[in-house]
Amino acid sequence: MRTVNIKAATAVTAVAGAAAAVAAGRLAGDAALKTPPDRPLPTEPHLTVHAVGEDWISLTRDLAALRPGYYGLIGKDEGAGGAHAVVGPVREDVAHAADAVVRGLRSVQRGSFRPGDRVWLTPSLRVGNPVTALDLTYADVEVPGELGMLPAWFMPGQRSTWVIAAHGLGSTREQVLNLLPFFHDQAFAVLALAHRGDPDAPRSPDRRFHFGETEWRDLDAAIRYAVRFGARRVVLLGWSAGATMALRAAQRSPLRSRIAGLVLDSPVLDWEATARTLASARGVPRALLPLAVRAARGRLQAHQDPAWDAPEPLRTPTLILHGPGDGVADWELSRALADRLPQLVTLRTFLDAPHAAMWNSDPNRYEEAVRRFLTPFM
Repeated sequence: MRTVNIKAATAVTAVAGAAAAVAAGRLAGDAALKTPPDRPLPTEPHLTVHAVGEDWISLTRDLAALRPGYYGLIGKDEGAGGAHAVVGPVREDVAHAADAVVRGLRSVQRGSFRPGDRVWLTPSLRVGNPVTALDLTYADVEVPGELGMLPAWFMPGQRSTWVIAAHGLGSTREQVLNLLPFFHDQAFAVLALAHRGDPDAPRSPDRRFHFGETEWRDLDAAIRYAVRFGARRVVLLGWSAGATMALRAAQRSPLRSRIAGLVLDSPVLDWEATARTLASARGVPRALLPLAVRAARGRLQAHQDPAWDAPEPLRTPTLILHGPGDGVADWELSRALADRLPQLVTLRTFLDAPHAAMWNSDPNRYEEAVRRFLTPFM
């Protein structure tokens, strides 16, 4: 009887342990799948404001604070939405403390910054809408999607080719504000979409982000909208998982023949690796990471294959803007895709740029690469 009781107890313990592991895996999986669209990614380090001047700001000395280029700086204050500023490159004309870095402060768009504030850098340079941020004419429109109406900004242009933009992880459609002046100068119409899970947009039924596996249908709806209102062709522009949405739409959309090209910034080509990175950055222990990915795979009902290995081949001319400094989406996969399809895919590499911030590191070079790619569609 004692032996039987011990075996029974062992079995109960094993079942309880397995149940606990499954529950832990689900929680860990949620750490990767529940990515707020309006907060910095957990991979972005916190910085501290040391001092603020009229045209400069001193931040914690960190590799992030030393990045070249132009970034948004966000923090918390009493204002709605928190503080937001635009910072420029590291100042070479001033002295730097041993524990601090001085960058140019180009503008404070919202709120204020004080010594001691905790802040983050973000690729989104501006806040607001095309009028308030850039004084560019636009219209608020609604795109009929499968889950409901999707808010979008429409900036008119003279060309019959439209650019449809999809933002990435930890961002909103404000991300496209970086490039709207460029597209305006090139006379392209732009449709900047808020997809499922965004503020004011319908939520996914399971309240989780699917790394483009379902969100691409919102991009498909935007293509239908563009064609209905006069676009002969479209170029899909995506950052991060928005780039994955563009890839999926180019592979699966019934209107894929209308897609003239893809512009992909920091594409997530292996969502499992990205999910693992995000879960780890949110504090999931290393031992639970395999369970987190397994739980995410089950909840998404997605396969493990990279986007370009899906049964539907990629046949659309593609420009990838990516770099080895991306700690969220593997640049090597972008390089492999370009090597695999050299007649179709062009890769432009940007050094010292974090995830979805290739433009920020070198705006002039980025825009010239996009201009050259779009020239045949003008």
